[in-house]
Amino acid sequence: MSELIPGRPVRESTGMRHTSSVLRRAWFPVALVAVVIVALFAFGPLGATTRPASRMSELVPPAALLASPLPSDATATEQLIAVQYSNVSRYPDTVPAYITLGNAYAQLVRETGDPTHYERAEAAFDEALRREPNNDEALIGKGFLALSRHDFRAGLELGQRAVALSPQKARAFGVVVDGQTELGMYEEAIASTQTMVDLRPDLASYSRVSYQRELHGQLDGAIDAMEDALEAGTDNPENTEYIRYLIGNLFLMKGDLDTAEAAYRTSVQAIPEYVWPVTGLARIQAARGELEPAITAYQGVVDRIPLPEFVITLGEMQEAAGRTEDAQATYALVQVIQQLFAANGVNTDLDLALFEADHGTDPAATVDKAQNAYDRQPNIKAADALGWALYRAGRFEEARARAEESLRLGTPYGLWHFHAGMIAKAQGDTVAARTYLSQALETDPYFSPLYGPQAEAALAELGG
Repeated sequence: MSELIPGRPVRESTGMRHTSSVLRRAWFPVALVAVVIVALFAFGPLGATTRPASRMSELVPPAALLASPLPSDATATEQLIAVQYSNVSRYPDTVPAYITLGNAYAQLVRETGDPTHYERAEAAFDEALRREPNNDEALIGKGFLALSRHDFRAGLELGQRAVALSPQKARAFGVVVDGQTELGMYEEAIASTQTMVDLRPDLASYSRVSYQRELHGQLDGAIDAMEDALEAGTDNPENTEYIRYLIGNLFLMKGDLDTAEAAYRTSVQAIPEYVWPVTGLARIQAARGELEPAITAYQGVVDRIPLPEFVITLGEMQEAAGRTEDAQATYALVQVIQQLFAANGVNTDLDLALFEADHGTDPAATVDKAQNAYDRQPNIKAADALGWALYRAGRFEEARARAEESLRLGTPYGLWHFHAGMIAKAQGDTVAARTYLSQALETDPYFSPLYGPQAEAALAELGG
Protein backbone atom coordinates (compact mmCIF):
# COMPACT_ATOMS: atom_id res chain seq x y z
CA MET A 1 0.00 0.00 0.00
CA SER A 2 1.54 3.28 -1.08
CA GLU A 3 1.67 6.32 1.12
CA LEU A 4 -1.39 8.51 1.30
CA ILE A 5 -0.84 11.97 -0.15
CA PRO A 6 -1.91 14.46 2.51
CA GLY A 7 -3.96 17.50 1.67
CA ARG A 8 -4.44 16.76 -2.02
CA PRO A 9 -6.47 19.83 -3.05
CA VAL A 10 -9.70 19.85 -5.01
CA ARG A 11 -9.11 21.78 -8.19
CA GLU A 12 -11.14 24.82 -9.23
CA SER A 13 -12.89 24.93 -12.59
CA THR A 14 -15.26 27.56 -14.00
CA GLY A 15 -16.47 28.58 -10.59
CA MET A 16 -17.53 25.06 -9.61
CA ARG A 17 -15.65 22.54 -7.52
CA HIS A 18 -14.62 19.31 -9.19
CA THR A 19 -12.54 16.51 -7.76
CA SER A 20 -9.20 15.22 -8.75
CA SER A 21 -8.55 11.64 -7.69
CA VAL A 22 -8.30 12.77 -4.08
CA LEU A 23 -9.05 9.31 -2.83
CA ARG A 24 -8.24 6.83 -5.55
CA ARG A 25 -4.91 6.99 -7.38
CA ALA A 26 -3.70 10.10 -5.61
CA TRP A 27 -4.07 8.34 -2.27
CA PHE A 28 -3.23 4.72 -2.81
CA PRO A 29 -4.11 2.15 -5.45
CA VAL A 30 -7.08 0.07 -4.40
CA ALA A 31 -9.05 -2.28 -6.55
CA LEU A 32 -12.41 -0.93 -7.60
CA VAL A 33 -14.95 -2.41 -5.28
CA ALA A 34 -17.87 -4.17 -6.91
CA VAL A 35 -21.05 -2.95 -5.28
CA VAL A 36 -22.96 -5.88 -3.87
CA ILE A 37 -26.51 -5.96 -5.20
CA VAL A 38 -28.62 -7.07 -2.29
CA ALA A 39 -31.68 -8.80 -3.73
CA LEU A 40 -33.19 -9.72 -0.39
CA PHE A 41 -33.34 -7.37 2.57
CA ALA A 42 -36.14 -6.59 4.96
CA PHE A 43 -38.85 -6.32 2.29
CA GLY A 44 -38.10 -9.40 0.23
CA PRO A 45 -37.04 -9.49 -3.43
CA LEU A 46 -36.76 -6.30 -5.44
CA GLY A 47 -40.16 -5.48 -6.81
CA ALA A 48 -42.00 -7.63 -4.26
CA THR A 49 -45.69 -6.82 -3.98
CA THR A 50 -46.41 -8.26 -0.52
CA ARG A 51 -46.70 -5.52 2.07
CA PRO A 52 -45.64 -5.86 5.69
CA ALA A 53 -48.05 -4.75 8.37
CA SER A 54 -48.74 -1.03 8.65
CA ARG A 55 -46.86 1.01 11.26
CA MET A 56 -49.04 4.11 11.00
CA SER A 57 -49.91 4.00 14.69
CA GLU A 58 -46.22 4.45 15.56
CA LEU A 59 -45.91 7.70 13.61
CA VAL A 60 -47.86 9.87 16.04
CA PRO A 61 -45.68 12.83 17.10
CA PRO A 62 -45.48 14.22 20.64
CA ALA A 63 -48.72 15.79 21.81
CA ALA A 64 -47.34 19.31 21.57
CA LEU A 65 -46.86 18.85 17.82
CA LEU A 66 -50.49 17.85 17.37
CA ALA A 67 -51.71 21.16 18.79
CA SER A 68 -53.21 23.72 16.47
CA PRO A 69 -51.66 26.18 16.28
CA LEU A 70 -48.22 24.83 17.10
CA PRO A 71 -46.43 26.14 20.17
CA SER A 72 -44.68 29.42 19.45
CA ASP A 73 -41.31 27.91 20.33
CA ALA A 74 -41.61 24.98 17.91
CA THR A 75 -38.40 24.53 15.93
CA ALA A 76 -38.24 24.32 12.15
CA THR A 77 -37.85 20.54 12.41
CA GLU A 78 -40.87 20.24 14.72
CA GLN A 79 -42.93 22.37 12.35
CA LEU A 80 -41.91 20.14 9.45
CA ILE A 81 -42.94 17.05 11.41
CA ALA A 82 -46.36 18.53 12.18
CA VAL A 83 -46.95 19.40 8.52
CA GLN A 84 -45.82 16.04 7.16
CA TYR A 85 -47.74 14.07 9.78
CA SER A 86 -50.85 15.98 8.74
CA ASN A 87 -50.10 15.16 5.10
CA VAL A 88 -49.72 11.41 5.64
CA SER A 89 -52.82 11.34 7.84
CA ARG A 90 -54.92 12.99 5.13
CA TYR A 91 -53.24 11.38 2.12
CA PRO A 92 -51.84 8.06 3.39
CA ASP A 93 -50.37 6.96 0.06
CA THR A 94 -48.13 10.00 -0.42
CA VAL A 95 -44.70 8.34 -0.30
CA PRO A 96 -42.52 11.50 -0.36
CA ALA A 97 -44.31 12.78 2.76
CA TYR A 98 -43.36 9.62 4.68
CA ILE A 99 -39.74 9.99 3.61
CA THR A 100 -39.62 13.65 4.64
CA LEU A 101 -41.26 12.76 7.93
CA GLY A 102 -38.74 9.98 8.59
CA ASN A 103 -35.81 12.26 7.88
CA ALA A 104 -37.31 14.95 10.11
CA TYR A 105 -37.69 12.56 13.03
CA ALA A 106 -34.07 11.44 12.59
CA GLN A 107 -32.99 15.11 12.55
CA LEU A 108 -34.98 15.70 15.76
CA VAL A 109 -32.93 13.03 17.55
CA ARG A 110 -29.78 14.87 16.53
CA GLU A 111 -31.18 18.18 17.77
CA THR A 112 -32.61 16.95 21.07
CA GLY A 113 -30.67 13.79 21.93
CA ASP A 114 -33.99 11.99 22.46
CA PRO A 115 -33.73 8.49 20.94
CA THR A 116 -37.46 7.79 21.22
CA HIS A 117 -37.92 9.50 17.85
CA TYR A 118 -35.92 6.75 16.13
CA GLU A 119 -38.94 4.42 16.23
CA ARG A 120 -41.10 7.09 14.60
CA ALA A 121 -38.47 7.63 11.91
CA GLU A 122 -38.30 3.92 11.19
CA ALA A 123 -42.09 3.64 11.03
CA ALA A 124 -42.19 6.47 8.50
CA PHE A 125 -39.59 4.87 6.24
CA ASP A 126 -41.35 1.50 6.56
CA GLU A 127 -44.65 3.06 5.48
CA ALA A 128 -42.91 4.51 2.41
CA LEU A 129 -41.36 1.15 1.59
CA ARG A 130 -44.67 -0.68 2.05
CA ARG A 131 -45.95 1.38 -0.84
CA GLU A 132 -42.77 1.54 -2.93
CA PRO A 133 -40.32 -1.23 -1.95
CA ASN A 134 -37.77 0.09 -4.46
CA ASN A 135 -37.87 3.74 -3.42
CA ASP A 136 -34.21 4.73 -3.23
CA GLU A 137 -34.75 7.74 -0.95
CA ALA A 138 -36.66 5.64 1.57
CA LEU A 139 -33.85 3.06 1.51
CA ILE A 140 -31.27 5.80 1.99
CA GLY A 141 -33.21 7.29 4.90
CA LYS A 142 -33.63 3.92 6.56
CA GLY A 143 -29.96 3.17 5.90
CA PHE A 144 -28.81 6.33 7.66
CA LEU A 145 -31.21 5.50 10.50
CA ALA A 146 -29.65 2.04 10.89
CA LEU A 147 -26.21 3.63 11.01
CA SER A 148 -27.38 6.09 13.66
CA ARG A 149 -28.48 3.14 15.77
CA HIS A 150 -25.10 1.45 15.23
CA ASP A 151 -26.56 -1.38 13.15
CA PHE A 152 -23.82 -0.99 10.58
CA ARG A 153 -24.36 -4.21 8.67
CA ALA A 154 -28.02 -3.40 8.09
CA GLY A 155 -27.07 0.16 7.13
CA LEU A 156 -24.50 -1.06 4.62
CA GLU A 157 -26.95 -3.52 3.06
CA LEU A 158 -29.60 -0.81 2.72
CA GLY A 159 -27.05 1.52 1.17
CA GLN A 160 -25.92 -1.16 -1.28
CA ARG A 161 -29.51 -1.78 -2.27
CA ALA A 162 -30.03 1.96 -2.88
CA VAL A 163 -26.83 2.09 -4.96
CA ALA A 164 -28.05 -0.86 -7.03
CA LEU A 165 -31.24 1.06 -7.78
CA SER A 166 -29.63 4.50 -8.30
CA PRO A 167 -25.89 4.14 -9.03
CA GLN A 168 -25.59 7.85 -9.91
CA LYS A 169 -27.00 9.10 -6.60
CA ALA A 170 -24.22 10.28 -4.29
CA ARG A 171 -26.39 10.11 -1.17
CA ALA A 172 -26.70 6.36 -1.59
CA PHE A 173 -22.92 6.08 -1.57
CA GLY A 174 -22.87 8.08 1.66
CA VAL A 175 -24.70 5.26 3.43
CA VAL A 176 -22.27 2.73 1.93
CA VAL A 177 -19.19 4.74 2.91
CA ASP A 178 -20.32 5.09 6.51
CA GLY A 179 -21.24 1.42 6.79
CA GLN A 180 -17.94 0.26 5.31
CA THR A 181 -15.95 2.58 7.56
CA GLU A 182 -17.68 1.43 10.73
CA LEU A 183 -17.21 -2.20 9.73
CA GLY A 184 -13.47 -1.71 9.27
CA MET A 185 -13.62 -2.00 5.47
CA TYR A 186 -11.25 0.93 5.00
CA GLU A 187 -10.00 0.34 1.47
CA GLU A 188 -13.55 -0.22 0.27
CA ALA A 189 -14.63 2.96 2.06
CA ILE A 190 -11.90 4.92 0.26
CA ALA A 191 -13.12 3.66 -3.12
CA SER A 192 -16.77 4.41 -2.27
CA THR A 193 -15.88 7.90 -1.03
CA GLN A 194 -14.06 8.59 -4.28
CA THR A 195 -17.15 7.57 -6.23
CA MET A 196 -19.33 9.74 -4.03
CA VAL A 197 -17.20 12.85 -4.41
CA ASP A 198 -16.87 12.29 -8.17
CA LEU A 199 -20.66 12.09 -8.48
CA ARG A 200 -21.40 15.13 -6.34
CA PRO A 201 -18.68 17.26 -4.72
CA ASP A 202 -20.72 18.77 -1.89
CA LEU A 203 -20.79 19.08 1.88
CA ALA A 204 -21.68 15.43 2.40
CA SER A 205 -18.95 14.03 0.15
CA TYR A 206 -16.20 16.45 1.20
CA SER A 207 -16.85 15.72 4.88
CA ARG A 208 -16.38 12.01 4.17
CA VAL A 209 -13.13 12.75 2.34
CA SER A 210 -12.06 14.61 5.47
CA TYR A 211 -12.87 11.73 7.78
CA GLN A 212 -11.02 9.18 5.65
CA ARG A 213 -7.97 11.45 5.71
CA GLU A 214 -8.29 11.93 9.47
CA LEU A 215 -8.37 8.18 10.03
CA HIS A 216 -5.16 7.87 8.01
CA GLY A 217 -3.36 10.54 10.00
CA GLN A 218 -3.62 13.34 7.43
CA LEU A 219 -4.87 16.20 9.61
CA ASP A 220 -3.91 19.00 7.22
CA GLY A 221 -5.63 17.19 4.37
CA ALA A 222 -8.64 16.53 6.59
CA ILE A 223 -8.91 20.24 7.38
CA ASP A 224 -8.65 21.13 3.67
CA ALA A 225 -11.49 18.77 2.80
CA MET A 226 -13.67 19.92 5.70
CA GLU A 227 -13.16 23.54 4.65
CA ASP A 228 -14.28 22.52 1.16
CA ALA A 229 -17.37 21.01 2.79
CA LEU A 230 -18.04 24.26 4.63
CA GLU A 231 -17.63 26.28 1.44
CA ALA A 232 -19.97 23.95 -0.45
CA GLY A 233 -22.59 24.75 2.17
CA THR A 234 -26.12 23.53 2.71
CA ASP A 235 -29.56 25.00 3.28
CA ASN A 236 -29.57 23.53 6.80
CA PRO A 237 -27.79 25.91 9.22
CA GLU A 238 -27.33 23.15 11.81
CA ASN A 239 -25.45 20.98 9.31
CA THR A 240 -23.25 23.91 8.30
CA GLU A 241 -22.34 24.72 11.88
CA TYR A 242 -21.69 21.07 12.68
CA ILE A 243 -19.08 21.09 9.91
CA ARG A 244 -17.53 24.23 11.40
CA TYR A 245 -17.50 22.49 14.79
CA LEU A 246 -15.65 19.53 13.25
CA ILE A 247 -13.10 21.92 11.77
CA GLY A 248 -12.56 23.26 15.27
CA ASN A 249 -12.03 19.72 16.51
CA LEU A 250 -9.35 19.08 13.91
CA PHE A 251 -7.46 22.23 14.90
CA LEU A 252 -7.82 21.30 18.57
CA MET A 253 -6.32 17.89 17.80
CA LYS A 254 -3.37 19.67 16.19
CA GLY A 255 -2.95 21.74 19.34
CA ASP A 256 -3.99 25.03 17.69
CA LEU A 257 -6.25 26.31 20.44
CA ASP A 258 -6.77 29.80 19.02
CA THR A 259 -7.95 28.64 15.60
CA ALA A 260 -10.16 25.97 17.15
CA GLU A 261 -11.69 28.51 19.51
CA ALA A 262 -12.43 30.89 16.63
CA ALA A 263 -14.31 28.14 14.77
CA TYR A 264 -16.38 27.25 17.83
CA ARG A 265 -17.19 30.89 18.58
CA THR A 266 -18.36 31.49 15.02
CA SER A 267 -20.76 28.54 15.34
CA VAL A 268 -22.09 29.77 18.69
CA GLN A 269 -22.69 33.19 17.20
CA ALA A 270 -24.54 31.65 14.24
CA ILE A 271 -26.76 29.39 16.40
CA PRO A 272 -26.52 30.42 20.06
CA GLU A 273 -28.54 27.43 21.30
CA TYR A 274 -26.40 24.88 19.41
CA VAL A 275 -24.64 22.70 21.99
CA TRP A 276 -21.80 21.11 19.97
CA PRO A 277 -19.60 24.22 19.65
CA VAL A 278 -20.33 24.99 23.31
CA THR A 279 -18.67 21.68 24.18
CA GLY A 280 -15.75 22.69 21.97
CA LEU A 281 -15.29 25.96 23.85
CA ALA A 282 -15.43 24.05 27.14
CA ARG A 283 -12.69 21.71 25.94
CA ILE A 284 -10.60 24.77 25.01
CA GLN A 285 -11.03 26.02 28.59
CA ALA A 286 -10.01 22.64 29.97
CA ALA A 287 -6.96 22.58 27.69
CA ARG A 288 -5.93 25.95 29.15
CA GLY A 289 -6.29 24.63 32.69
CA GLU A 290 -9.60 26.42 33.33
CA LEU A 291 -11.43 23.35 34.56
CA GLU A 292 -14.11 24.99 36.69
CA PRO A 293 -15.63 27.15 33.92
CA ALA A 294 -15.30 24.17 31.56
CA ILE A 295 -17.27 22.02 34.00
CA THR A 296 -19.94 24.69 34.34
CA ALA A 297 -20.32 24.91 30.57
CA TYR A 298 -20.48 21.14 30.15
CA GLN A 299 -23.03 20.84 32.95
CA GLY A 300 -25.23 23.28 31.04
CA VAL A 301 -24.95 21.13 27.92
CA VAL A 302 -25.75 17.92 29.81
CA ASP A 303 -28.78 19.56 31.42
CA ARG A 304 -30.13 20.30 27.93
CA ILE A 305 -29.01 17.24 25.92
CA PRO A 306 -27.66 14.40 28.07
CA LEU A 307 -25.88 12.44 25.36
CA PRO A 308 -23.60 9.75 26.82
CA GLU A 309 -20.44 11.31 25.38
CA PHE A 310 -21.30 14.64 27.00
CA VAL A 311 -22.00 13.02 30.37
CA ILE A 312 -18.76 11.01 30.30
CA THR A 313 -16.69 14.08 29.39
CA LEU A 314 -18.30 16.06 32.20
CA GLY A 315 -17.47 13.31 34.68
CA GLU A 316 -13.87 13.12 33.55
CA MET A 317 -13.49 16.89 33.84
CA GLN A 318 -14.89 16.71 37.37
CA GLU A 319 -12.51 13.87 38.21
CA ALA A 320 -9.56 15.80 36.78
CA ALA A 321 -10.55 18.77 38.96
CA GLY A 322 -10.56 16.57 42.07
CA ARG A 323 -14.35 16.61 42.41
CA THR A 324 -14.54 12.86 42.93
CA GLU A 325 -18.05 12.66 44.40
CA ASP A 326 -19.48 14.82 41.62
CA ALA A 327 -17.73 12.66 39.05
CA GLN A 328 -19.16 9.45 40.50
CA ALA A 329 -22.66 10.92 40.49
CA THR A 330 -22.20 11.93 36.87
CA TYR A 331 -20.86 8.52 35.87
CA ALA A 332 -23.93 6.90 37.46
CA LEU A 333 -26.08 8.66 34.84
CA VAL A 334 -24.26 6.99 31.97
CA GLN A 335 -25.77 3.55 32.52
CA VAL A 336 -29.28 5.03 32.75
CA ILE A 337 -28.86 7.00 29.53
CA GLN A 338 -27.32 4.04 27.72
CA GLN A 339 -30.31 1.92 28.76
CA LEU A 340 -32.65 4.52 27.24
CA PHE A 341 -30.73 4.41 23.96
CA ALA A 342 -30.68 0.60 23.97
CA ALA A 343 -34.42 0.51 24.58
CA ASN A 344 -34.85 2.54 21.39
CA GLY A 345 -32.80 0.24 19.22
CA VAL A 346 -29.36 1.86 19.57
CA ASN A 347 -26.49 -0.58 20.09
CA THR A 348 -24.29 0.95 22.80
CA ASP A 349 -21.96 -1.98 23.52
CA LEU A 350 -18.81 -0.34 22.19
CA ASP A 351 -19.20 2.99 23.98
CA LEU A 352 -20.28 1.26 27.17
CA ALA A 353 -17.34 -1.16 27.06
CA LEU A 354 -14.84 1.68 26.81
CA PHE A 355 -16.60 3.58 29.59
CA GLU A 356 -16.63 0.52 31.85
CA ALA A 357 -12.97 -0.20 31.10
CA ASP A 358 -12.22 3.18 32.64
CA HIS A 359 -14.89 3.41 35.32
CA GLY A 360 -16.43 -0.05 35.81
CA THR A 361 -15.80 -2.67 38.48
CA ASP A 362 -15.99 -5.96 36.55
CA PRO A 363 -13.04 -6.25 34.13
CA ALA A 364 -13.99 -9.73 32.89
CA ALA A 365 -17.54 -8.66 31.99
CA THR A 366 -16.14 -5.56 30.31
CA VAL A 367 -13.88 -7.73 28.14
CA ASP A 368 -16.89 -9.78 27.08
CA LYS A 369 -18.81 -6.65 26.17
CA ALA A 370 -15.86 -5.21 24.25
CA GLN A 371 -15.35 -8.50 22.42
CA ASN A 372 -19.02 -8.59 21.40
CA ALA A 373 -18.74 -5.03 20.13
CA TYR A 374 -15.59 -5.86 18.17
CA ASP A 375 -17.27 -8.90 16.61
CA ARG A 376 -20.19 -6.74 15.46
CA GLN A 377 -18.05 -3.89 14.13
CA PRO A 378 -14.41 -4.93 13.68
CA ASN A 379 -13.00 -1.44 13.22
CA ILE A 380 -10.04 0.33 14.78
CA LYS A 381 -12.19 2.09 17.40
CA ALA A 382 -13.47 -1.29 18.60
CA ALA A 383 -9.90 -2.64 18.58
CA ASP A 384 -8.85 0.21 20.88
CA ALA A 385 -11.75 -0.41 23.27
CA LEU A 386 -11.09 -4.17 23.35
CA GLY A 387 -7.38 -3.62 23.90
CA TRP A 388 -8.06 -1.27 26.82
CA ALA A 389 -10.58 -3.66 28.36
CA LEU A 390 -8.04 -6.50 28.09
CA TYR A 391 -5.41 -4.27 29.73
CA ARG A 392 -7.74 -3.54 32.64
CA ALA A 393 -8.27 -7.28 32.99
CA GLY A 394 -4.50 -7.87 33.13
CA ARG A 395 -4.32 -9.63 29.76
CA PHE A 396 -1.44 -7.53 28.46
CA GLU A 397 -0.27 -9.59 25.48
CA GLU A 398 -3.73 -9.74 23.95
CA ALA A 399 -4.22 -6.07 24.78
CA ARG A 400 -1.02 -5.11 22.95
CA ALA A 401 -2.15 -6.85 19.76
CA ARG A 402 -5.45 -4.95 19.73
CA ALA A 403 -3.75 -1.65 20.57
CA GLU A 404 -1.40 -2.06 17.63
CA GLU A 405 -4.37 -2.94 15.43
CA SER A 406 -6.14 0.27 16.49
CA LEU A 407 -3.17 2.34 15.28
CA ARG A 408 -2.56 0.50 12.02
CA LEU A 409 -3.90 3.33 9.83
CA GLY A 410 -1.83 6.00 11.56
CA THR A 411 -4.88 7.56 13.24
CA PRO A 412 -3.57 10.44 15.38
CA TYR A 413 -5.85 10.10 18.40
CA GLY A 414 -4.00 10.81 21.63
CA LEU A 415 -6.23 8.56 23.73
CA TRP A 416 -5.45 5.53 21.57
CA HIS A 417 -1.71 6.20 21.78
CA PHE A 418 -2.06 6.65 25.55
CA HIS A 419 -3.75 3.26 25.79
CA ALA A 420 -1.01 1.64 23.70
CA GLY A 421 1.66 3.30 25.83
CA MET A 422 0.19 2.13 29.12
CA ILE A 423 -0.17 -1.40 27.78
CA ALA A 424 3.47 -1.45 26.63
CA LYS A 425 4.52 -0.06 30.01
CA ALA A 426 2.65 -2.86 31.77
CA GLN A 427 4.55 -5.34 29.60
CA GLY A 428 7.88 -3.80 30.56
CA ASP A 429 8.52 -2.60 26.99
CA THR A 430 9.99 0.75 27.94
CA VAL A 431 11.00 1.80 24.43
CA ALA A 432 7.53 1.23 22.96
CA ALA A 433 5.85 2.80 25.97
CA ARG A 434 7.92 5.96 25.65
CA THR A 435 7.19 6.12 21.92
CA TYR A 436 3.44 5.71 22.27
CA LEU A 437 3.10 8.10 25.21
CA SER A 438 5.22 10.72 23.47
CA GLN A 439 3.08 10.39 20.35
CA ALA A 440 -0.07 10.83 22.44
CA LEU A 441 1.19 14.15 23.79
CA GLU A 442 2.78 15.37 20.57
CA THR A 443 0.09 14.50 18.01
CA ASP A 444 -2.95 15.29 20.17
CA PRO A 445 -1.66 17.32 23.12
CA TYR A 446 -5.03 18.16 24.69
CA PHE A 447 -6.72 14.81 24.19
CA SER A 448 -8.00 14.57 27.78
CA PRO A 449 -7.81 16.68 30.94
CA LEU A 450 -7.89 13.41 32.91
CA TYR A 451 -5.64 11.07 30.93
CA GLY A 452 -3.26 13.66 29.49
CA PRO A 453 -1.63 14.28 32.90
CA GLN A 454 -1.49 10.49 33.43
CA ALA A 455 0.40 10.16 30.15
CA GLU A 456 2.86 12.84 31.27
CA ALA A 457 3.36 11.14 34.64
CA ALA A 458 3.92 7.73 33.04
CA LEU A 459 6.40 9.20 30.56
CA ALA A 460 8.31 10.90 33.39
CA GLU A 461 8.39 7.63 35.31
CA LEU A 462 9.92 5.95 32.26
CA GLY A 463 12.56 8.66 32.01
CA GLY A 464 11.01 10.09 28.85
